[in-house]
Amino acid sequence: MPAAAGGDEIAIAVVGAHLSGMALNGELQALGGRLLEEATTTAPDYKLYALDTTPPKPGMLRVDAGAGYSIKLELWALSAAAFGKFVAAIPPPLGIGTIRLADGRGVKGFVVEPAAIDGARDISAFGGWRAFMAEKAAV
Repeated sequence: MPAAAGGDEIAIAVVGAHLSGMALNGELQALGGRLLEEATTTAPDYKLYALDTTPPKPGMLRVDAGAGYSIKLELWALSAAAFGKFVAAIPPPLGIGTIRLADGRGVKGFVVEPAAIDGARDISAFGGWRAFMAEKAAV
């Protein structure tokens, strides 16, 4: 059974720089974030793009059901107050929406504004940010 957010916690799906060991994971930890699941995927309804940001981040865009890829992600839990602080600090073109997981659950998570993917590299076939970053580092 998947771990669940408890009490006043809100689950949040992260797909890029906030993953464990990545550049922005410390933001979740500083807010008392708790890792719920590290090997979860979305439903095959998303595309992932490499955005031109510092630090590098992906943008995940929802597409028609079944017309995208299953993207690997982590689920974290934050208290309601920490979730509010975290979301308030998210810079555009990223935002928080409801992400559909492979098992049918809906959780809050990172999405990208559609206009931001113009000219961005589609990295969906990597299945997730870690695989893309590993390939990029190997080149």
